[in-house]
Amino acid sequence: MIKILLVLVVLHVPAFSQQSKLSKAVNYLSEFIASDYYKQLEKTNSSLSLVDTIYLRAVRYKNYDYSEALLALTFATIPYNVVPIRLLPFVNITIDYPIITDSESIFLAKNRNLPSRLYYDTPTNDFGDRDKLAHLFGAAFISYTSYLFDFTNLIGYFVEVFEQTFEVQNSVDRRDLDTDKLGDLFGKVLRNSKKVLPSDIFLTYSLFNIRYTP
Repeated sequence: MIKILLVLVVLHVPAFSQQSKLSKAVNYLSEFIASDYYKQLEKTNSSLSLVDTIYLRAVRYKNYDYSEALLALTFATIPYNVVPIRLLPFVNITIDYPIITDSESIFLAKNRNLPSRLYYDTPTNDFGDRDKLAHLFGAAFISYTSYLFDFTNLIGYFVEVFEQTFEVQNSVDRRDLDTDKLGDLFGKVLRNSKKVLPSDIFLTYSLFNIRYTP
């Protein structure tokens, strides 16, 4: 509980005074992913290429402020619009914490279009890895912007609570935790090289695991 609340504070402190700017960026990205133009891109581009396209859109929209771009990407790629937060341990009383989203129609279309084939071992179901982008960008945001304290793992708990509450999965997904670590790596590399792309990071996971899996 405390970890989740800490993440909510960490995520909102840099954006609190600029909430309208963050909302506009999230809506812009959501509308892009939900657009007919994006649907056309899906026909000729892989999921990894689409992730790079979404990322570069965010970076350009935020005038190359990578911190703000990563924060907007985190909210734009979460496939849920509220998270129930339990007020007290062992007490079944919750509040719905709203997540920044666009209209219901845009929200649903965006979720359907989120890139879903990100790893060599992506599940073969329709949902695939749609939830992994929020893990990657959230962890990257924390890693990129945090120099004094290591909050990277907290973003994993933040996104994980959605999946447990809405029963997307019945147990903690090891690949979620791996994606959190990849996001941490992405944020750290991004500090030194703005040429790195999300696809580079996802491919690192696949290449390493394919090579070392018995």
